[in-house]
Amino acid sequence: MANHKSSVKRIRQTQKNRLHNRYYAKTARNAVRTLRATKEADAAASLLPQVAAMLDKLAKRNMIHKNKASNLKSKLAKHVNKLSK
Repeated sequence: MANHKSSVKRIRQTQKNRLHNRYYAKTARNAVRTLRATKEADAAASLLPQVAAMLDKLAKRNMIHKNKASNLKSKLAKHVNKLSK
């Protein structure tokens, strides 16, 4: 157990933030998964901006690396463009 009040508080904050971050990261992962599974061009084209915004927010808040976010967005854009052809 922690010996200082500040470290006890930090543990509480870390647990709270971890749950918060897990929710947003999991939501974004599920959105990426659904976009990859989409076979219709129109639905995929409408989902892409929403998923890209989610990934950008995760990168901005340092939940994922900014290069990972851009790599995912690039791959998803390729997927959507392939569907529309």
